[in-house]
Amino acid sequence: MRPGSRVGGRVPGAPGMLGVLVLAAVFAVFAVLQLANVTGRDTPDTRNYLSYALSLTGESKRAAATATIDYVCASRAERARRDQSVHVVRFHRPDPTGEVLAECRKQEWAAVRPRLAAGQTGGHTVPYMSERFMAIFEARPGYPAFLVPFVLAFGVTWGLWTAGVVIAGAGGVLVFLILRTLSVPVPLALAGQALYYVLPCGATAMRPMTEGLLMALTLAAVWGCALVLRAGRNRAGLAVVAGSLIALFTVKHSQALFLGLCLAAAGGAIALRRYRRRRRRLRGRGGPASRDVLALAAVGLAGAVATLLLARLLHYPSEADSLQDLLTDHFNRPDREHPWPEFWQLQGNFWVEWLRRQAWQPLFAAALAAGAWGALRRGGAVGGFLVAAAGTGILTQAGHPDINIWGERLIVLAWLLPVVGVPLLLAPAVRGGRVPLPAQGQPDRAGAVG
Repeated sequence: MRPGSRVGGRVPGAPGMLGVLVLAAVFAVFAVLQLANVTGRDTPDTRNYLSYALSLTGESKRAAATATIDYVCASRAERARRDQSVHVVRFHRPDPTGEVLAECRKQEWAAVRPRLAAGQTGGHTVPYMSERFMAIFEARPGYPAFLVPFVLAFGVTWGLWTAGVVIAGAGGVLVFLILRTLSVPVPLALAGQALYYVLPCGATAMRPMTEGLLMALTLAAVWGCALVLRAGRNRAGLAVVAGSLIALFTVKHSQALFLGLCLAAAGGAIALRRYRRRRRRLRGRGGPASRDVLALAAVGLAGAVATLLLARLLHYPSEADSLQDLLTDHFNRPDREHPWPEFWQLQGNFWVEWLRRQAWQPLFAAALAAGAWGALRRGGAVGGFLVAAAGTGILTQAGHPDINIWGERLIVLAWLLPVVGVPLLLAPAVRGGRVPLPAQGQPDRAGAVG
């Protein structure tokens, strides 16, 4: 029986009762820790997604604007209070909460009220900026729709917090399922779950923005690959990959495009390498495992093509719009006449500076290297698809070469590589140096990509 195969109706990789308890305990500890920061997690994008969600609940534009501005300003005031309490000069001064709240509300309404009065009330988002910029968020209904039940049940503040806990928790559970499907021992699979929570993945997933949902859906796609290649669950695995790409389109269609292309490229490269090796050794005989890899590549390619076609059909903002948004400070300056030469110049400058900063603090680079080593050496073909999925973080960052974007959130998907790859790298040591192979089925389902 292959490791991770379905037994008695159980989901491949599913833990036993003790494993479930520990899995829940790790998640519970993470959730309790998040109570330390119920507010103060918002980013500039939060107000767009929150106002979209409130609009879906039936709120008017003005009511949605009021609730969103109150949330954003309360968070800003909370951060100001905390910062002052530990400031070596100003810690003894009066509480700044009231002053910061008033100033914040004044600034936010100064941006929104004239646009509402001018009739900029189309779509679902509150008009914090120009219609051209807000169109980018109008094309991302998935995350606001996900927020709706939480906001209705718990209100804005606790609803966003609870949604963040659910999204982050789901990402950690998916890491566990991927590792168990790859026959990684339960302790290391739990360690992978914990890594997801303590590395930047967990903190970013808790932010009220799309990145947490993007990571969870990307991990679901990787799990689908593992179900196909390791558990023999072809239909279920392909359905999970396809469903993840469909959901990603609703959350952020550029991520669906990147993931589809990366899965297709990884599948093609793995199949080609296997074909060449098999041709040398077995005179061209193919096998089911190669067909499985090509099936995953086909699903990825179909997802990428469908994304391009649907985006054009729905008149979503194009790559040209994204480029102008980047180079004009969110359309606050005139469009650039020759954006592509400027973009490529900025691209080169960005990566030189990025590499310099990584050399200064090489934790991320070292983690990526260890994760890639573990994925490709111990993860077999699934490891190749994992590398491809994590590579979407690099592509997303390359699409926005702005060194000042908050918290390196665009590249956060690349952290999925060490989260899954490092436990894979350590698995032989936990097993006492023995790496079990399937007792039946195709041997290259457990073999290395190379």
